[in-house]
Amino acid sequence: MLFNQQIIDEFRANRGQVGGPFEGGRLILLTTKGAKSGAPHTTPLGFLPDGAERILVIASAGGSPTNPDWYHNLLAEPTATVETGLFTYEAAATVLSGEEHEQAWARAVEVDPGWAEYQAKAGRPIPVVALTAVSYDGPPPGRSFGEALRTIHDGFRRELALVRAEVAASGGATLGAQLRINCLTMCQGLHVHHTKEDEGLFPAMRAQGPHMEPVMDRLDEEHRRIAELLAELERALDADRETVLAEVTRLTREVERHLDYEEEQLIPILDAAAGH
Repeated sequence: MLFNQQIIDEFRANRGQVGGPFEGGRLILLTTKGAKSGAPHTTPLGFLPDGAERILVIASAGGSPTNPDWYHNLLAEPTATVETGLFTYEAAATVLSGEEHEQAWARAVEVDPGWAEYQAKAGRPIPVVALTAVSYDGPPPGRSFGEALRTIHDGFRRELALVRAEVAASGGATLGAQLRINCLTMCQGLHVHHTKEDEGLFPAMRAQGPHMEPVMDRLDEEHRRIAELLAELERALDADRETVLAEVTRLTREVERHLDYEEEQLIPILDAAAGH
């Protein structure tokens, strides 16, 4: 319990970044409602991306012969709070079964053979739970629209760096199924974010006056360029690993330049409008 609390404290103090065994990995804080006590119970967990609105967590309990408390809590109350370090949202929990469980488990073992070791040690079927987002909190209290935009951007910076590191470290000539899902999830998230900006934020910024036209023209063009790179990456996912890595690297550089410029140009305006 003390070890978990140390991770929780470090996670919350550093916007989801921790050291030790979780350093550089995918980590969330999952808060469930105690099945007997009704009290909130928070646990740090590794996870697998599974599309834009869903992640997977595995009830391994380190290979224990019994399922972890958080799993029993979700069976009693299949809703939970997920913290990513940048965002907090409510999620609905579904225990996977049959072929869906088998496919998810195979992807997990493909990424980290340690899951298979836990399975052998546990002597029980290890459940896989899907957490599907049902509602997102807004920016934390006191944050401006500019800070909220930077938080969203930091999420993409973190994900791009993680995907690039995963592809670089992967073995074999081509990507495995889970790494392809990680890439596709990141691509989908960027596409959705840019679509929302195109429909809402960017028109509002253009309305600030003619002086914004050159800035918005450049941002629009960068959105189009990034959309092309996303499409090229998706087409490359079945190619050899080096080709995928080159596409991810190219996309990362383009996105980082775009995010830096967008923040430089738009955040002062957003903060000024909010009185910050």
